[in-house]
Amino acid sequence: MLQMTSSINIGVLKCLTKYRHFSTLCKNVNKCEGFPAVQNVTKRWLFWEPDRKGGYDTAHKVPFTEHLKNGFKEIKNEFRLLSQEMKDLIETDPLLVARPGETDLVWCFNDQSVLDKFVTTCDSDHNEGYSTCKLEMSEAGRARFHGVLDTRVPKDGRIKKAGYCAMRSHRVRKSFKREATYNWNLYNTLVLKVRGDGRSYLLNISCEGYYDITWNDIYHYVLYTRGGPYWQIAKIPFSKFVFGSKGRLQDKQNRMRLDRITHFGITCGDKIPGRFNLEIEYVGLEFDPTHDEEFAYEMYKTDKYIVAV
Repeated sequence: MLQMTSSINIGVLKCLTKYRHFSTLCKNVNKCEGFPAVQNVTKRWLFWEPDRKGGYDTAHKVPFTEHLKNGFKEIKNEFRLLSQEMKDLIETDPLLVARPGETDLVWCFNDQSVLDKFVTTCDSDHNEGYSTCKLEMSEAGRARFHGVLDTRVPKDGRIKKAGYCAMRSHRVRKSFKREATYNWNLYNTLVLKVRGDGRSYLLNISCEGYYDITWNDIYHYVLYTRGGPYWQIAKIPFSKFVFGSKGRLQDKQNRMRLDRITHFGITCGDKIPGRFNLEIEYVGLEFDPTHDEEFAYEMYKTDKYIVAV
């Protein structure tokens, strides 16, 4: 019995040393020697989030010399951002009041440089499906988010659902890769001018905090589009966004931290296979003085046996 326990401990130590991240460890726990007693252990460990990507390895592995060359190429741009920060600091002219009825644009998709601030992803990028998507300039000179949504599930015994495509803004940063956040406290409404295909799209606003438990905090709202050749302007109050984490709506809801916005994104995942096409002219913010709602969903305290918080 003692010998068996020692062999299990050695196997556990080897596995922990080889797979340092929990996500990788959970995927390979059954392959490690010394785990005979936990072969049927659950593979979802919820106490600690190892990385911001939830276990998806999206980092590009480049040689050190190439990494050094790319760093030198970015120095010029970083000093340009630093000079702009110094100008803004000297001018000290912040926007103190948002005038009602005026839309302040955050992204106006009339140039390729604006599209470069966004990244697209789909299930096929992680070998979890067959969907494809692109974000490029349309014939009208606006952003065109299009592709093919495929709901077929890979026959690997691991994936249960498939079929999503998404676009998401890069993390807003200051010079020399310092992380920053958007401050939208002056506004209470999100404004989009889009031309859709009749599908419904999911608007996502991320509020990543400092601690790992908040890395996947995202607020969602469903955008219903019209088919046809006409543009539509959608005005959505921030109070209507519902709070979720890793795609699951949370029992305990709370309103959005408008001073901690880190990302904005749009997802196509309505479970209808086929082509999708969404043109976007701009994404902006507006202050509506007639809208005084704090949060549209329940914020009352519940007993612990109902909501585990």
